[in-house]
Amino acid sequence: MAKSHPAYAQFDDQDAPRQSQWVRGNPANVALLACIASLSILLYAQHGVRVPGALVPGIGTLGLSYLGTAPDDPMEPVAVDSSEPKYRAIGEYLARRYRVSSEMATDIVSQAYATGSQTKLDPLLILAVISVESGFNPFAESSMGAKGLMQVIPRFHPEKFHPLGGEEAAFDPEANILVGAQILKQYIRRAGDLADALRMYVGASSDENEKGFSVKVMTERDRLQQVLQRHHKERRAVPQDSVVKVAASAN
Repeated sequence: MAKSHPAYAQFDDQDAPRQSQWVRGNPANVALLACIASLSILLYAQHGVRVPGALVPGIGTLGLSYLGTAPDDPMEPVAVDSSEPKYRAIGEYLARRYRVSSEMATDIVSQAYATGSQTKLDPLLILAVISVESGFNPFAESSMGAKGLMQVIPRFHPEKFHPLGGEEAAFDPEANILVGAQILKQYIRRAGDLADALRMYVGASSDENEKGFSVKVMTERDRLQQVLQRHHKERRAVPQDSVVKVAASAN
């Protein structure tokens, strides 16, 4: 279950020096930030609208770029062809393993590749997280409120769901995969280590309460890599087989 708590997502300590330089020695900027902070508090209190970064401690050190609702990295949608043979090969493997329809699994695979291209994240890693988190059930929901394929808790990330149609989009596979990937990419950048990032994603504070989540994800990612390698090997062998058959028929 991916808790993906906002405490991990609102502020990056590595950016603090750059942000403080923007504010230091500039009373006008301080006053502007104070106004934005007051407005954000009012919006959150009355309408539940959160302005990321404005509510964290040390508001005086934050730059304007951290007060918007846009994702960390603006991304353009990427179109993929769901009929791509490698998507079908991976989708059929996942369909057998998790007992879901091959068509649905293949669609999710193609979407993972599209999202991976957008976020510069390994699509097999995205698929591995989906495997462990929801078993490819787009309507999965935990008792903690984690929803969809990547088990994201929408109320913790309203700024990411907002441009996708709001928190109701959590059960939409495309939106859920994109938000989950954005969160995971953010944690990888912050932690600098995939295992630590996966622990943050699942909301664990230690190896003990992670319950092997990162190992399960990486093991599944390795399985998917093997499926892909086998597919490529079989595809390379097809032309040679065809030549042999043609030669045999000619004789």
